[in-house]
Amino acid sequence: MTVRKVVIIGYGMAGARLAEEIRTRDPEGARVALTVVGAEAHPAYNRVLLSSVLAGGLDIRSVLLHEPGWAERAGVDLRVGVPATRVDRVARVVELADGTRLPYDAVVLATGSNPWLPPVEGLLDESGRPADGVVAFRDLDDCARILEAARPGAPAVVLGGGLLGLEAARGLVARGSMVTVVHPLGHLMERQLDPGAGRVLADALNRTGVEFRFGRFARRCVPGSEVELDDGTLVPAELVVVSTGVRPAADLARDCGLHVEQGVVVDDALRTSDPRIHALGDCAQHRGVVNGLVQPAWEQATVLADLLTGANPGARYRGTPVVTKLKARGIDLASLGEVHVELDEPGAEVVRVEDPTRGRYAKVVLRDNVIVGAILLGTPDAAATVVQLFDRGLPAPDDRVALLLGRSLAEATTVNPADLPASTLVCRCNTVRKEQLVTAWNGGARAVDTLVAETRATTGCGTCHDLVSAIAGWLATRKPAPA
Repeated sequence: MTVRKVVIIGYGMAGARLAEEIRTRDPEGARVALTVVGAEAHPAYNRVLLSSVLAGGLDIRSVLLHEPGWAERAGVDLRVGVPATRVDRVARVVELADGTRLPYDAVVLATGSNPWLPPVEGLLDESGRPADGVVAFRDLDDCARILEAARPGAPAVVLGGGLLGLEAARGLVARGSMVTVVHPLGHLMERQLDPGAGRVLADALNRTGVEFRFGRFARRCVPGSEVELDDGTLVPAELVVVSTGVRPAADLARDCGLHVEQGVVVDDALRTSDPRIHALGDCAQHRGVVNGLVQPAWEQATVLADLLTGANPGARYRGTPVVTKLKARGIDLASLGEVHVELDEPGAEVVRVEDPTRGRYAKVVLRDNVIVGAILLGTPDAAATVVQLFDRGLPAPDDRVALLLGRSLAEATTVNPADLPASTLVCRCNTVRKEQLVTAWNGGARAVDTLVAETRATTGCGTCHDLVSAIAGWLATRKPAPA
C-alpha cells in the first residue's frame, strides 16, 4: 500500500483535530505519513477557553489540547514555531521559514484567521505591529499579554462589541479592571442578536461593571493613556484590547494561485482549486460562507480525515447549523439560526419573552412547528432544550412560552437514549455523537467522568451534561451492548 505524504499547515484547533482524526483512522501510519506545521511555538490549545483564562477561571496549561510527547506517540512529524512560507504546487513542496522543504502528496491549509485592526491613529507602531499597551485578542500569546498588562483598578478600553470583545471585557472586569467597550453600531453582537437582545445584554454586562459607548469609533489612541472617540470624547485607557473582526489567513493560498474570495474557496470535499490542496476551518470558504467557529472546523476535520485516509471516500461536508455561545462569567447566552426574523414575517412564528430587569431575553423562530432560530439570554434551561430541539429537528412543544421559560424541559427533551440514532449529536461544542459515547463505553470508559475524558463531551459549554449522564445511565443497564 502506498503511503501518502500529507502536510497540515496550521497547528490550531482545526489542524490539531484533523491530525487526531487521521490517526484515529490510521493509527500506525500505514496509509498517511503526517506532518503538521505550526507557526506558534507552543502546543495546540482550545481558543474557545481563552476568555476563561482571561477571567481567571483556568490557567494557560489547562487549555492545551495535547500533552508533551503526543506527536511522537501518534507518529506525527510536528514542527512548531516554524511558519510555512510557500507552497510550490509544481514541485509539490511546502517551504518553511527555516529553509526546510517538505514534499507532499496532499496539503491541508488550516491557517485560521488574523485579527483586523482598524486604521486608528496610534494603534500601530512604526513597524506596523500593535503599539505598546495595545493587544489584539485572538490567540494564546495575546491572552498572556493582556494578563501581563491588566491590573486592578486600571482603565481599559475594548474596541468592538462582538463575541470576543465582550468575552475580553468580562474577563478584564473579573480581573478588577475598569472597562469601557467602544462599539460603532447601536447594539452588541449585531450578527447574532436582534436590537432587543443586544440592549438586554448590554444592561446585564453593565451591572457587572462594563461600560459602553455605542455608535462611536476610536479616532486616536495614545497607548498607555487614553482613546479619543470620533465625537471628541476622551476615554482613559492604560490598556487597549482590539476585537474588531478577523480576516481569513489566506496569503499562502493566494500566493500559490489558488482561488480565494473572502477565504480559500473549497467544495464539499474541502478541495481548493488545486485538488491536491484542501482547506478547513477559519481560512476556508464553503458555499460562500466563512465560519469562524469551532464546530464547523471539527466537522470538516472528520470529513477530510475520511477522505485523506480512504476510510470513507464518499464523505462530504454539507455545512453546519451554527450555535453561538457567549462564554462570559455570569452571562448565559446562546444564539442560533435565523435570529433577525420579525414578528410579522410571513411563514414564520416568532415568540419573544423579555425580562430586562433580570437580564433575561428569549426569542424563538419556528417554521412548520420546527425551531429554525433562537436567542436565549439568561435562560439556561430553555437554552439547553431549544438547542437540542434545533439540532434534532424535532417538533417544538405546543406551549411556546413555557418552552422559553424552561418549564417544558421534560416534555421537550425526555427521550429514551435507546431511541436516539447513533448519529445523534450529543455535544455540539466538541462534535461528539451518541455512537462515540457508546464506543468509548465499550472500550472501558464506564462512568460519566471517564466518558468525558475519552470524548471531550460536556467540556465546552456544558449544556449537554444531562444528556451524557442519561446515555451513561442507559449504557450501564443495557444488555447486550449495542453495536
